[in-house]
Amino acid sequence: MGSRTQIPTQKLLKTRRNASLYKKNAEKLPFFKRFLPLPWEAWPAEGRLLLTLILFWSLAGLFILGSASWWVANREMGDGAYYVKRQLIWLTASWSLLYVAISTHLKSWLKLAGPLLFLTLLLLFATHLFGTTINGATRWLFIGPIQIQPSELLKPFLILQAANLFAKWYRLTSDQKFFWLSIFGSILLLILFQPNLSTAALIGILLWLLALAAGLRFRNLLGIAFLGGLLGATSIFFKEYQRIRVISFLNPWQDPQGTGYQLVQSLLAIGSGGWFGEGYGLSTQKLQYLPFRSTDFIFSVFAEEFGFFGSLMLLLFLMLIAFLGLRIALLCRSNQAKLVSTGCSTILVGQSLMNVAVASGLMPTTGLPLPMISYGGSSLLSSLLISGLLIRCSLESTDLISNSKANLSNN
Repeated sequence: MGSRTQIPTQKLLKTRRNASLYKKNAEKLPFFKRFLPLPWEAWPAEGRLLLTLILFWSLAGLFILGSASWWVANREMGDGAYYVKRQLIWLTASWSLLYVAISTHLKSWLKLAGPLLFLTLLLLFATHLFGTTINGATRWLFIGPIQIQPSELLKPFLILQAANLFAKWYRLTSDQKFFWLSIFGSILLLILFQPNLSTAALIGILLWLLALAAGLRFRNLLGIAFLGGLLGATSIFFKEYQRIRVISFLNPWQDPQGTGYQLVQSLLAIGSGGWFGEGYGLSTQKLQYLPFRSTDFIFSVFAEEFGFFGSLMLLLFLMLIAFLGLRIALLCRSNQAKLVSTGCSTILVGQSLMNVAVASGLMPTTGLPLPMISYGGSSLLSSLLISGLLIRCSLESTDLISNSKANLSNN
């Protein structure tokens, strides 16, 4: 399914020669090419394009955050670039993590997935004991001076371990299946009790899609989907915080100064953008009306400044990321790699669309960041690690990487 044909000998020999010369001539290469795990010319087209798009996405996100946060940072911190500077530090760390991801064999990541998932599960549990509560939700944990959000950090490791599980589903014992499904269920319950229904729903959809892609019985998956919907409805029924948000989502204009305030201000910002927007930095809703302008509702600021045309370009950009992710999944040689690339694409694109849907009033108001654009170190680390894993899947979809790395190690 989607496997490439054998690479012609002439092309392979050419690639080997390029690889052997790569290390010797590294100092003559452009700066960004010196640190790549194999020659840029040997990368699959999907990997090269994806890396370029991720670079553009993360840098554009920094500029969008600068516009959204400048006024409030200047008023509250006395430095308009306060949030941009902090985000830039996280961005540097996140790109270092992306480099590690594309330089490390996927098999190594899959072996580490279980222990790393357990570590983030412990951090997630710790939020219920020592976490910080903001706006009725306990999602953040302070480790020294650093504030982290474990529900964001666990996403890449959940993708990897889910790929481990579902790719080998019919070869595992019942005890092994039950153990890991119990772990996944515990993660969902801990996130629901924060409460964080949006992230729990996103992770539930992710696991369901990976199980579907792995070929699990559809009848069983329908039952799981029903139970998941029932669990979400139960959470909304018993959590007043979530119930109020759902009611205000259905008719925010009923209480525009109370429960519907966030969504009303978001819709006003999006509507004010018109066709081509007010211009970069010229949003008025971000000044003192729109809440969470740098995080949950940063898309509203973007839509006001760049209008319908800019918003359409963002959606087309996400479609291109989704297309590349699907193509990489089809070209991957192992079932685990196919599932990893499918999961990475689902998180990057699915979470982005959910954030846009919340800001546009198509979904209840939830605290779900816009990947690589919203302010927050945990989200940025998670998003770029996921991006790195997706690029790594692209590199391993061809024989060139193994031959290139073998030649590099011998010279």
